[in-house]
Amino acid sequence: MNVNIFIAKRLIGSGQYKNKISSPIIKIAIISIAIGMVIMLISMATGFGLQHKIREKISAFSGHIIISNYDTNQSGLTLNPISLHQKFYPEFKQIKGIKNVQSFATIGGIIRTPTDFEGVIFKGVDSLYNWDLFKPYLIAGQIPNYGNKVNDSVILSKTIADRLQLKLHQKITTYFLREGSQKPQLRVFKIAGIYDSGFEDFDKTYMLGDLKIVQKLYKWPDSLTGGFEVILNDFAQIVPKTKAIYQVVPSTLNTESIIDRYPLIFNWLNMFDFNILLILVIIIFIAGLNMITTLLVMILDKRQFIAIMKVMGSTNTKLQRIFLIQAAYIISIGLFIGNVLGLGLILLQKHFGFIKLNPETYYVKTAPVYIDIKDILLLNTGVLLAILIMLLLPVLVISRISPVKVLKYD
Repeated sequence: MNVNIFIAKRLIGSGQYKNKISSPIIKIAIISIAIGMVIMLISMATGFGLQHKIREKISAFSGHIIISNYDTNQSGLTLNPISLHQKFYPEFKQIKGIKNVQSFATIGGIIRTPTDFEGVIFKGVDSLYNWDLFKPYLIAGQIPNYGNKVNDSVILSKTIADRLQLKLHQKITTYFLREGSQKPQLRVFKIAGIYDSGFEDFDKTYMLGDLKIVQKLYKWPDSLTGGFEVILNDFAQIVPKTKAIYQVVPSTLNTESIIDRYPLIFNWLNMFDFNILLILVIIIFIAGLNMITTLLVMILDKRQFIAIMKVMGSTNTKLQRIFLIQAAYIISIGLFIGNVLGLGLILLQKHFGFIKLNPETYYVKTAPVYIDIKDILLLNTGVLLAILIMLLLPVLVISRISPVKVLKYD
């Protein structure tokens, strides 16, 4: 290492050239970076968390991709059945990255009690249905076993159960109307489980039960179903996988992702990406301005040191490098404190959920948080590099410091 650089680092590190002006400015810079980091981490965690949670909820009721007949029905009810004998069912071997393919069928019904009634969509599923996405929302009872025999056990939402004052294991009477049928068909079910997704659009609508019941109500043979839900290993691949599946399935069938089925919700979720990016840019810009002020104060504070180093033969580039290293050190301290505080608050929210949200607006009762280690590392690296790039301009002041003037008048 060049002797001038070594002496400079020793002088700065020893505090010989520190005074009462730069010290509080440095502390303010560290605090501002730490606070900014906390805000950025919380913004990312809550924004990504809300996106992931809503995607999971929609996927729990619709899968990721729906394969069905072409129709214009927007109510979620099955109009035309499909044969279960498909090349892609029960295992989609033609395309990789698919976790599960499950059949389903829906029919409209009315739950009737002695004092009230409620309209529902009965969604029938079979033994191959993947409950992994649904299980987190089951708050009471258990998931029935839909095997070879007809099972009258159903899973009802807490919203409907509370409205009709129904309890777990209680029997309910449901009427089903079919097109062309003069008399409603009556079925008695037993409530085996109660779920609460917090997604009002689903909670006030769906009751889950045995696919065989829907087949009997529609008078279908066992070889027919209403459609297929495809669950992917990676949600990020939903767009290309939807296109790939569309190319593989028969031309008589339609392929629709949940992004296409619920465009308003996903367009709203996509807005979070822009909001998060905007917050990050604003916070980094403010932190950069604070560091520019801090660095200018440090440079002016150490003009005698700079003058002496120039007299000793040190170049402007070497001196600028020293101050950038010091700035990087200050930024790193602020980032470390901000990460500790930010991640601590995120973990508290994850485990205790003290921040509540209106489920009618945000589809969740508590603010969900989600952040990946890659996002944290990328954010820290980006903040450090962005601020250092902004500091390339103020260090040019060093080249304008004249040793003769400084040593003569100071």
